[in-house]
Amino acid sequence: MSPKKSLDQNIRPDKLSRKSYSLFDFTKRERTFLIIICVLISIAGVITPYTYAAMWFGFALAAYSAIANDSIQTIGTFIASNQQKKWYWLWLFMGLIFVGTVTYSWMTYGGDVSYERLTTKGLEKAPESFVFLQLAAPIVLLIMTRLRMPVSTTFLLLNVFTYKAGTIVDVMTKSISGYFLAFFIAIIVWFLLERFVKNHLKGKPAPYWIYLQWITSGTLWAVWIMQDAANIAVFLPRQLNLYEFIAYAGFVFFGLGFLFYMKGDKIQGIVNEKSNVTDVRAATIVDFVYAIILFYFKLYNSVPMSTTWVFIGLLAGRELAIAIGKETKKSDDRSKWVSRAFRLGKNDAVKALIGLLVSLVLAVIINEGVRNEILDYFK
Repeated sequence: MSPKKSLDQNIRPDKLSRKSYSLFDFTKRERTFLIIICVLISIAGVITPYTYAAMWFGFALAAYSAIANDSIQTIGTFIASNQQKKWYWLWLFMGLIFVGTVTYSWMTYGGDVSYERLTTKGLEKAPESFVFLQLAAPIVLLIMTRLRMPVSTTFLLLNVFTYKAGTIVDVMTKSISGYFLAFFIAIIVWFLLERFVKNHLKGKPAPYWIYLQWITSGTLWAVWIMQDAANIAVFLPRQLNLYEFIAYAGFVFFGLGFLFYMKGDKIQGIVNEKSNVTDVRAATIVDFVYAIILFYFKLYNSVPMSTTWVFIGLLAGRELAIAIGKETKKSDDRSKWVSRAFRLGKNDAVKALIGLLVSLVLAVIINEGVRNEILDYFK
């Protein structure tokens, strides 16, 4: 008996073994996805020398991966609070807004679909050739999206194309300031609204809230496109002809259909775990405040910014305000809610920081101009 017992003890999984089992479970559960990633990496490696083909391949990957990851910011609350609606009505509503918004930019700015975000020094030149890591960046973004990581697509996709370190610093400064502005605005707004919500927004929402939410969600989506269309268009010429524009708008339009069919896919869980976002009234308020902040930064200057950082700052401030304003019988209960709010905010911020670090590493590896500026600075 003792040898058998000893053998059983020897093969009992420790922490390392449990991690191995978790990795095995993940690879088994995500087998199809991992096969797709391997195929995409292989195609990227083969297609890189062929500039025109690589341009459209990179654009297609960036279009889906950027919108899939950033969907939590713009259409995440829209999906969460309209789960009873048919997916194709949600898709047509948001898809047509996308087409209308980029068409306006294309016609107004002479073929530019980015609302002049790509005229910023360091990004104004369309890529004349590609390296493998530039095509791999949206694949990395796909993986991070699958892992439910709210990564800044602005950092990950734009940084690998900029040739000036100063541009990266400007984008980071604007994005981080957006995080803190959204954080404090969210705390103030939800403190002021807390009593109103408790007194007047009880029970089943009135029918007009649905219309208000669709209007605010559509407005937010349009403002987000004005900010983040640059992340998708960075692979393409800075002025698109008619056929290129049709390919650009058509691909994103049908990609949105797939995303709505998947109900936001894995990363939607980041929105669903927050307090009351499935309530159409809460979703409307979140979208309205977020749209105002993004529109302010659009008017501020044409430097691209990470809307992801603004969004997670908004959610973190909202969660903290709700936690502090909780009516609890014991102070310990309130502290638990506050701890939960800090934990959710910290988790989102850490994941976003990982994406930022990855983008900085890729930018330094790919762009000689960025490397030289950094070396000159330390010299």
